[in-house]
Amino acid sequence: MASHSDTLVVFFGATAGANGGKLGSDEREIILLVWQIVDLHEKKVGKLHKCFVKPDTLELTDLCKEETGLAVDNLINAEPLDKVLLQFQQTVSSEVKFLGRSSYTLCVNSPNVIRQALHPEASKKNLVLPECFFTFSDVRKEFLKCCPNAGPVQKLTLASMLECILSFLHSSNSSHQSAKPFHCALQDFAFDQQQTDSHFVSDHKFSCAEMVKYKFDSGTCSKTEPVDSETVIRARGLPWQSSDQDIARFFKGLNIAKGGVALCLNAQGRRNGEALVRFINSEHRDLALERHKHHMGSRYIEVYKATGEEFLKIAGGTSNEVAQFLSKENQVIIRMRGLPFTATSQEVLSFLGPESPVTDGSEGLLFVKYPDGRPTGDAFVLFSCEEYAQNALKKHKQILGKRYIELFRSTAAEVQQVLNRYMSAPLISTLPSSPIMPMPVLSTPPFLPAASSTRDCIRLRGLPYTAGIEDILEFMAEHTVDIKPHGVHMVLNQQGRPSGDAFIQMKSPDKAFMVAQKCHKKTMKDRYIEVFQCSTEEMSIVLMGGTLNRSGLSPPPCKLPCLSPPTAYAAFPTPPAILPEAALYQPPLLAAPRPQAAAHTPAHTLAYYPPQPHLYMNMNMNYTAYYPSVL
Repeated sequence: MASHSDTLVVFFGATAGANGGKLGSDEREIILLVWQIVDLHEKKVGKLHKCFVKPDTLELTDLCKEETGLAVDNLINAEPLDKVLLQFQQTVSSEVKFLGRSSYTLCVNSPNVIRQALHPEASKKNLVLPECFFTFSDVRKEFLKCCPNAGPVQKLTLASMLECILSFLHSSNSSHQSAKPFHCALQDFAFDQQQTDSHFVSDHKFSCAEMVKYKFDSGTCSKTEPVDSETVIRARGLPWQSSDQDIARFFKGLNIAKGGVALCLNAQGRRNGEALVRFINSEHRDLALERHKHHMGSRYIEVYKATGEEFLKIAGGTSNEVAQFLSKENQVIIRMRGLPFTATSQEVLSFLGPESPVTDGSEGLLFVKYPDGRPTGDAFVLFSCEEYAQNALKKHKQILGKRYIELFRSTAAEVQQVLNRYMSAPLISTLPSSPIMPMPVLSTPPFLPAASSTRDCIRLRGLPYTAGIEDILEFMAEHTVDIKPHGVHMVLNQQGRPSGDAFIQMKSPDKAFMVAQKCHKKTMKDRYIEVFQCSTEEMSIVLMGGTLNRSGLSPPPCKLPCLSPPTAYAAFPTPPAILPEAALYQPPLLAAPRPQAAAHTPAHTLAYYPPQPHLYMNMNMNYTAYYPSVL
């Protein structure tokens, strides 16, 4: 009985756009599938099947028309992809059965047709691919086993391989091979094997099977684990609610390493729309780079090279507690945010309810705490199946105690990242004793906000990272007339990029209250924006690392020793002052705005804040604020 390696199904596909080495790089749909059975045991070939596929968008590029010889008219009456795949499955099964075989090997000239075209398109259209498309052989790699001196696998083409074989067996006839469409060349390839190629056909066994993973495997990564930089990419522009499974779906067809998706967080612990992804080898990483500016829903995703060091910084961890929590495999992770600081395991389990049983009860809960044991209000929960996780997500923004709780999907890498962030925060007790030290107090420009408990400000949270001043003014509509001069403050993160937050000073608390009521959860560029009323005092505390939402204000987790102001300010002499202990903690350094039309003294153009007794700063927070001069 012949084995499955003696029965090949040679498979080829073309898209409405780029083909060849760039096939699948432009997200164009499949328009042609060709296949043929080759019986290596009997040295026979079957019928050549050529099926047109009707894409959702009937449009072909000029290059596609030139390479394939097809026109739109050829596709108008064609079947959609799902029906062509069904036809493939039926005809192949029938022919293989007729040969007395029970299995076969799918053989392609390049993995692109499987990895870059078929799997991504099937994923977007929610099609279930036949099992045969998850295991295949690349004829180029098989060829190199016979002819190791033929050159790099990436440069091998069907024509060059045929020429090499024919020059070995038919040196006098090798010149008859010319450039042909790929499916015609495949037929010639099969025919030449049938007639003469006893060396390559009879002796060779197709054994280098390539695999496509059915699903992404979550897992943990140690900071000491070596990560090859040639396997890592950075994806940017992701929807904030994306999970590791969503990212794996975007890269469907490519094999991501176990636990190889690390969602990046901003300084506030919120996702910043970026992720680092680690693939099993450099070949898959290179194919991933070809998906630059492919779409996830309506958003295009940028894909760049990254390093193993960057991946470990985000995904690596050393905590035994986290390792033990994540040791249970095939679990769905949900993050809970905004928990009361007094919440217990039993209260969280009761909140989730019997329809969302947590894996191993309280053992499936991980509360995030500061180094001194104080709760942060965050927790991670394990569920054994998707159904339980979906039931838990229905509790999003329901009330526990007096606070509404946010729930969203999480990843093992995010668990590591959040724990790393909070556990690395310095304790107050580690600070040196409080010396009495002189420090120059710099005057604050009159247009910068002075700390006040009057709630005449609003906070915008969840802004698109591309949002500018004009977008905020449009968002506030008729309320823009109530903004104070120079009252729009956009918050930047440590890298100088927008953090998604902005503070706006209104002319009165009543105006601020009105905006918070009318604009809360309005949309800006397909994102809903949260709007909270606050004071400049609360604004400063948030800039220092505290949290502010409709449940109230939480202070920052820790304090830092005050740093002296930049030496550039020494040019502006100020009388020394003896500061109280609380003043030893530096508030943020705010970016200086463009000067107003009215003249100011040099001291008034400084944007350096003097220490305030009520301000604290988290080491992980390093915000600046931009003050426009347009208002």
